[in-house]
Amino acid sequence: MPTTPTPTSSGLRISKSGSRSAKKTCAICLGVMKAGQGHALFTAECSHTFHFHCITSNVKHGNRVCPICRAKWKEVPLQGPQIPEVPHGRSRVNPVSWTQDDGYMNLLRRVPRSVSSNRQHQLSHIFNASEPSTFDDDEPVDLQTETVRDSTQQRFVKTLEIKMIPEFSAIPKSACTDNFSVLVHLKAPQAGTETISSRTLHSNNTSSRAPVDLITVLDISGSMAGTKLALLKRAMGFVIQNLGPSDRLSVIAFSSTARRLFHLRRMSEAGRQQALQAVNSLVASGGTNIAEGLRKGARVIEERKVKNPVCSIILLSDGQDTYTVSSSNGGAHGSTPDYSSLVPPSIQSGSSTGHHIPVHSFGFGADHDSVSMHSISESSGGTFSFIEAEGVIQDAFAQCIGGLLSVVVQELEVNVESVLPGVQIAPIKSGSYASQVAENGRSGSINVGDLYADEDRDFLVSVNVPSVSTEDVVLLKVNCAYKDPISKETVCVEGEELRIQRPEIVRTITMSIEVDRERNRIKAAEAMAEARAAAEQGLLSQAVSTLEYCRRILSESLAGKSNDRLCVALDAEMREMQERMASRQRYEASGRAYVLSGLSSHSWQRATARGDSTDSASLVHAYQTPSILSPSAFRSPNPVLRPTKSFSSPVVEPRMHDCLALFTVRKYSSVPWRL
Repeated sequence: MPTTPTPTSSGLRISKSGSRSAKKTCAICLGVMKAGQGHALFTAECSHTFHFHCITSNVKHGNRVCPICRAKWKEVPLQGPQIPEVPHGRSRVNPVSWTQDDGYMNLLRRVPRSVSSNRQHQLSHIFNASEPSTFDDDEPVDLQTETVRDSTQQRFVKTLEIKMIPEFSAIPKSACTDNFSVLVHLKAPQAGTETISSRTLHSNNTSSRAPVDLITVLDISGSMAGTKLALLKRAMGFVIQNLGPSDRLSVIAFSSTARRLFHLRRMSEAGRQQALQAVNSLVASGGTNIAEGLRKGARVIEERKVKNPVCSIILLSDGQDTYTVSSSNGGAHGSTPDYSSLVPPSIQSGSSTGHHIPVHSFGFGADHDSVSMHSISESSGGTFSFIEAEGVIQDAFAQCIGGLLSVVVQELEVNVESVLPGVQIAPIKSGSYASQVAENGRSGSINVGDLYADEDRDFLVSVNVPSVSTEDVVLLKVNCAYKDPISKETVCVEGEELRIQRPEIVRTITMSIEVDRERNRIKAAEAMAEARAAAEQGLLSQAVSTLEYCRRILSESLAGKSNDRLCVALDAEMREMQERMASRQRYEASGRAYVLSGLSSHSWQRATARGDSTDSASLVHAYQTPSILSPSAFRSPNPVLRPTKSFSSPVVEPRMHDCLALFTVRKYSSVPWRL
């Protein structure tokens, strides 16, 4: 039975993210360091080791600060003639021939070596360098991969699956039933024949998936200096290395103002090398102007000449916007600030521009403004992730990138129609997805948009069922239409009609566990939103009690009594939220961001990172699909586990067989609902 924590209860917090030794991996190029075989190593005065050619490249461009500890170096290697590099790792940076008109390289050439230790001076060059008046300089896409459609190369495509499940399979003839629940279940097609590898995405045949235009908007304000910036560069290196030659990337860096590092560029071998060098040259200083960063990112999208089928923005920040939003208290001590000013109108969901570009935001650390980051993602149709521990930033990015590289459905719209006269459709439980019901209640629709490969979507439709004279009736029919992102063809799918039995007497009534499971999702999501509202008003005990009551209701449900894995996951998530609401300090530090990331995940039914959700032993592992990158491939091989515990029980260290049991648990969590 669930137990309620007190606001003063505390829990064991064990770090779950190991980090690789800086002596094994070069923090500049992300390649493995191994002496010999032509690999010269350089150990700086701060004791951190790097590839010799990586250090000389950094010094050449005016950077004499350690990428790991930010120590200012007094002794640097002599710079002799440029020697071709020997490849040494999957994320290597090789000397490339930069075009003379490349804005970023022209910028680097203007940075004087004599003042390289002054980060503020470096930034002034970065942000004051001239940019084109319009961002229509995007690199052309590979039209050949776009038009491979002959019969010998036609790929096998499975269509989206759609079905309806009634709450009960039979209703007495004479009964008039209100709020009869019907589950509409969607299953996206699988990914193409080319599987998505967590280490070698760029080597795959990108004609088997939709190519992506990705804009990353990165916070490089003063608070990002040191380890944060080094880990961000590493995570961006992962992103760059896992984009294919048909994908395009543009990077926006912002602090007090914003700067486009390079145009929308194809991630060919040369493009990846150029992008890695640009990202590795970043330094941190200044304030936090999120709005300007997003505006510049939106311009890259709006002004590009050609478009890839999939487009998205990734935003990362560890602070609060100090230029556009004057305050951010989440509504705890006054009116909530208007965060809509942070998002350019052109990319807001439902805008008339037709861009509809989701912003997937990542709040980094305890000081970021989770309310504004959640608002940005929600208004654009993206997700909000909470990166609590610095070491999991790459895992969080991997999860997001894995989804973007597996889009198989676009512009999906689902339509439900009543067939039996007298059947009325009530408002649809669709989470953050826009839905509507006709005035006569005879039809309804849900605008779902994009789906990643193997993703599921569940929507609960309530109908009023009249009495009838026949024993077999058709209540509803469902269909959907969507665009294939590769062929750009419209695909229409007709679902099976929903039939139920109408005998004189129903002797055995059995509830559908699928419908009960979905109802539990909705109850849990609503409880999370209600608890958050109470916590923002300082009513932490009430917030904890709200979650406790929902946990009890779920445990007594049909799905809960059968130890349904979803119910177990929802219970674990609400228990974690209770712990993070145990005190005001705890809630401000991590509780608010954790809850908001959970709400984002449940409202869109899409994976987000929060707390320990990237840990393979976590029960809170929402909406993962086979196509989403496995973050376990990049974590320490010996993760430290945090034991699950009852709030009324003393904290104990996990025993070996307990740890092994945690690894065997599969993780699920999903709730469609709207705030």
